[in-house]
Parts: sequence; C-alpha cells; structure tokens
Amino acid sequence: MPIGMQLEDGKFLKIALSGTVVKDDYKPLITEFTRLTAERGKIRVLLDMTRFHGWDASGLWQEIKFDLKHLDDLDRLAVVGEARWQHAIASFTKPLTPAEVRYYDGAKVTDAEAWLRDSQFSKSAGKTAA
Repeated sequence: MPIGMQLEDGKFLKIALSGTVVKDDYKPLITEFTRLTAERGKIRVLLDMTRFHGWDASGLWQEIKFDLKHLDDLDRLAVVGEARWQHAIASFTKPLTPAEVRYYDGAKVTDAEAWLRDSQFSKSAGKTAA
C-alpha cells in the first residue's frame, strides 16, 4: 500500500509513503484525515518519505489539492526522508501552513516522533525547514 497511516499514541498521525503514489491511493488518506480533523481540530503529522519514490501525474495533482485543502489543519508536521528533494518538500511546505514544519533525516525518526509527542521538546533537535 503506497500510503500507510497509523495514529500513534493518540498524539499524531503517522503517514508513510512508499513507492510511486497515484491518485487512487489518496482516498483512504482523505477519509481518515478528514475524520481526525473533524474530531480533534488541528493535528500533528509525521510524514515518512524514506521509502517514497514520487508521484505519477495524477498522484501529484491529488497531493497538491490535498495540501491546499488541509495544510491549515496541521499543528506540527515532521517530514522524515533520506533525499535532498524530500528536504526541499519540507522547505517548500513551510510558508504554506501556519504549522511548525521540521525535516529529519531517516535515522532520526525517533527524534521526530518525540517532537510530535512533546510540546516542550527542544527546538534544536531537528532541522527546521527553511
């Protein structure tokens, strides 16, 4: 499944992208994200891109539409990746959302999870997306 989701400790939604994502892959994400934000308001998200290769054209368009609709629903966004272009996505996202956005290298996923769980976590632990 190219988009996996799991609610972690009731604190944040972990979204794991893998392979190449297409438009139809977004249907479960849209349903779950909409349900969670209706119940909780703004949420925290860990976006794990360590096994993600990219989108086809329809998947990219669906991602853009999803982001435009839901970036205001985020409290914090931790992007975890292993490639320069994944860090660039985090940087690109920052001015589009009121949420705090941070990028973490794949080996630092536990730091990203700790930041999402703890409202007092040190601001220097991750790379703030610029």
